Amino acid sequence: MPFVQTRAGQVFYAEQGSGRPVVLLHATLHDHTDFDAVAGPLAAAGYRVLAVDWPGHGRSEMPAGPRPVTAPLLAGVLADFAAELDLAPAVFIGNSVGGYAAARIAMEHPDRVAGLILVNAGGFVKVPRLAARVLGVPAVNRAVFPRLVPRYMKPDSDRLRAITRRVQDRARSRTGAAVSAALWRSFADPAYDLRADGPRLGVPVLLAWGARDIILPLSAARQTQAAIPGADLRTLKTGHVAFASDPDGFLGLVLPFLESVATAGSAQ
Repeated sequence: MPFVQTRAGQVFYAEQGSGRPVVLLHATLHDHTDFDAVAGPLAAAGYRVLAVDWPGHGRSEMPAGPRPVTAPLLAGVLADFAAELDLAPAVFIGNSVGGYAAARIAMEHPDRVAGLILVNAGGFVKVPRLAARVLGVPAVNRAVFPRLVPRYMKPDSDRLRAITRRVQDRARSRTGAAVSAALWRSFADPAYDLRADGPRLGVPVLLAWGARDIILPLSAARQTQAAIPGADLRTLKTGHVAFASDPDGFLGLVLPFLESVATAGSAQ
């Protein structure tokens, strides 16, 4: 199984297809299998698809010692991942905190990035400090977060119900609650606030947003679009994980964007 050594330990990724790299980045307490419904079609369309498990998630290791899993750590892990695999300019598809990490690599390592697809992404809206503080307590997170999952997932299919159960099971565990709480605490870190940094994104950006999300609703999409000059906002009638909720609708937005990025790259 493919693993990459990063500053946070061994990180797992699932790979299929060949061509321009497309890197898939999941949300808090989720894992790479969230993307199962779209990873195969993306590979069949001629892309090298790499779906990552964040540290402390899925098949990846927990960081060694007392080091917590934070949003800035994930951004650093993603930079390590891209460097270790020596990725040619890739398109990064990031959901939630995965979108934050994708934006950070585009700002700090633009040579690695051809385009961004941000799916109900964090980083470009103000996070209420009270929510970050309260959900940053592991015992509170363990009690509250499992109840939030079905509310933001809007599970109306067997695929979504399976994802919801998987995330809830992790959220109810001591380890999962600790990981989730550490991430929530980090959302109050100034390094998580990219609102003033949107103009630094010099690559095409597609915002593919689930309009039924309660965590990062449509108002967050509009704030994110306002923060990133030239970002194209498209909405789907889904919850937080649009690519699992409506794979066909998601691919209908993403495949033309990927083709436009490839065309722009070949013209340079």
